[in-house]
Amino acid sequence: MTTSSTGTDDVDPAVRAELTRLRDSIDNIDAAVVHMLAERFKCTQQVGRLKAEHRLPPADPAREARQIARLRDLAENARLDPAFAEKFLNFIVAEVIRHHERIAEDTAGTTGRPAG
Repeated sequence: MTTSSTGTDDVDPAVRAELTRLRDSIDNIDAAVVHMLAERFKCTQQVGRLKAEHRLPPADPAREARQIARLRDLAENARLDPAFAEKFLNFIVAEVIRHHERIAEDTAGTTGRPAG
């Protein structure tokens, strides 16, 4: 088998086919991840609106801690690095909180407060 650092032109056709198959699977998984994240954010937007309507804080540290522990357990069971899973969740939660803050600001601005 020949390998090249410049591309796959001189790679065995069977290796190239396997590489293509694996990359196609990765592409499909990436698409699924994006769609799942979109669905997750649709739900968190609803949570943000509910929190804003009831003047609840955008962040919920106790919930976030429970979610981190839960995700770390799931990661361990799936043989994924729990530290990576935690970083991933923290990234998502930070974005969710940012959305919730924006929703709260928008809601406060449309509740009929007098200008001034």
